[in-house]
Amino acid sequence: MSRTLFTNVSIFDGSGSPTFGGEVLVEGEKIAEVAAGGALIARQPDTVVINGGGMTLMPGLVEAHGHLSWPCAVDRFIPQFELPLEEQLLATVHNAEVLLDAGFTSVHSAGALGERIEVVVRDQINRGWLRGPRLRASTLERSPPGGEGVETGHVDHGRGPEAMRTFVRHAKDLGVDSIKLVLSGEDALLPGSSHNILYTEDEVRAACEIAREVGLHVVAHTQGAESVKMALRHGVRVLNHCTYADEEALDMMEAARDSIFVVPAIGVIVATLEATPPPHIDMASMKDMAKPVVERARVLIPELRRRGVRVLAGGDYGFPFNPNGLNARDLQHFVDLFGYTPADALVAATRLGGEIMEMPVGEVRAGCLADLLLLDSDPTKDLAVFLRPGGIVSIMKGGAFVKGAKAH
Repeated sequence: MSRTLFTNVSIFDGSGSPTFGGEVLVEGEKIAEVAAGGALIARQPDTVVINGGGMTLMPGLVEAHGHLSWPCAVDRFIPQFELPLEEQLLATVHNAEVLLDAGFTSVHSAGALGERIEVVVRDQINRGWLRGPRLRASTLERSPPGGEGVETGHVDHGRGPEAMRTFVRHAKDLGVDSIKLVLSGEDALLPGSSHNILYTEDEVRAACEIAREVGLHVVAHTQGAESVKMALRHGVRVLNHCTYADEEALDMMEAARDSIFVVPAIGVIVATLEATPPPHIDMASMKDMAKPVVERARVLIPELRRRGVRVLAGGDYGFPFNPNGLNARDLQHFVDLFGYTPADALVAATRLGGEIMEMPVGEVRAGCLADLLLLDSDPTKDLAVFLRPGGIVSIMKGGAFVKGAKAH
């Protein structure tokens, strides 16, 4: 069994506690021991020792609203959103590497642009044949044929409760981990459509019932208050956006706080406002729609947090103006817009990320998978470290270095 010992490191363990000096021993794919302060971990002859030189060791980040098949990345501008299948697959593989190199060792998908793309990429990563993060794979984002405000593909899965059951069973056969339902419209695509409800109560009930039966989670696009309440009535696990949640929806979310996750996806909204497209691209309407979303989120997210609802980082990255690889920008957005401390924002992307992934990741403690980042500065004081070239010195996933590291 391989052993790696990190010495002389400052540890941010993901719990939200202050960083502390110490050592961390990795055996195989897991963290075996964490020693704080002056305590020393016994060194066995075959242990690889990494002297951190006072750098910060922390859990790998978790992207809770990932779109690996959205084609754009920090190093690749691709103006088309949907590509031929072969190119879409290659873009997805590339984006998996991009996110891993950006410090994201886990990704919870919020929808794919192909039925099996994420399943194939996930399985190849798990076998060690591709570089990439741990992935909870999703279906296509399912919206009803002709659904107002959202176009998510060209596959007609039909209407009615039985069509929903058939779709979920089909998704299970594909091998996905979750299904994505678009319950409401989206103002950025069709102004005024965020309050449109795209599914009937019976359709959502049927989808959620059969998903529980076959062991799949349901993720939903929910903008308008009624879509949020519909999702909660039927057991949707991950609610994205929730922009226009009213008081009744807030009360329902609080009541369900132990079983749901909320991902506001603020990254794409900020990026929309900051975008400077070329003259032939008109984003004026999108920018107009984004302004009230930011203002509502400034109030909504702190209130959800006060009520004990788990709010996670993840920002709809993959568009030309919001490419994959900039995902860590969400951490600063949580500070600037929602009043989080940097440590609080990091918890939203580590420990809470482990909870949404349902994996022992997101913390530096014995028994967790050794998904670790070694940083050249303290992220509780410098969230820009994740975006600065060279800021992430080393990345370990499952006890093996996937970036950097020298034995001393």
